[in-house]
Amino acid sequence: MDFKVAGTRNGITALQMDIKVLGISVAMMREALAQAKKARLQILDTMEATLKSARTEISAYAPRLYKLSIPTDKIRDLIGPGGKKIRSIIEQTGVKIDVLEDGTVHIFSTSGAGGDAALALVREVTASAEIGKTYLGKVVRLAEFGAFVELFPGTDGLLHISEISEHRIRDVRDELKLGDQVLVKVLSIEGNKIRLSRKALIREAPGSSSGEGGSGGDSGSHQ
Repeated sequence: MDFKVAGTRNGITALQMDIKVLGISVAMMREALAQAKKARLQILDTMEATLKSARTEISAYAPRLYKLSIPTDKIRDLIGPGGKKIRSIIEQTGVKIDVLEDGTVHIFSTSGAGGDAALALVREVTASAEIGKTYLGKVVRLAEFGAFVELFPGTDGLLHISEISEHRIRDVRDELKLGDQVLVKVLSIEGNKIRLSRKALIREAPGSSSGEGGSGGDSGSHQ
């Protein structure tokens, strides 16, 4: 007799029996079910001791699939000239990336670390500035009329000299230097031209001395 029983602590959920005789007695069936229950409860005890509750996160080594959407005009930025950018991401992280025409991006990874790294790189390459949002950028060029601040790779904005501080500045280099990291707010976007302000954030900061004749808003906004 081949007798299989599946179930929980509360009862049987499925069973299967293959026999080669004409039938079995009620007593034999009771004994088989009793033995099956004892074995089932023993297996459940072992399972619960190993894993007392469901995992909140999958294993770091489990394969993963990430899905995100990017603006269609950012697809070429993600691909790069001749596929250079997307190949670089794949080589760095060890993932597989599929990009659809509608901007849907699928990232296939054999590990959590690789997938997370690839996701961060894709978002960085395809990020877009938004009016009213604040960004931590890097000063990449200085001019007499202001500074150009890189918000994302390949995306710069103009921080006009009048928007650097609340007090009047004679020389941009008195406040900023190449490589400085600076918090800026996006004032407007016209085509590829992005206007930024540091002064707006100084005014919005708690305890700002704006309107009281002080120039103390220039504290700690760049290293």
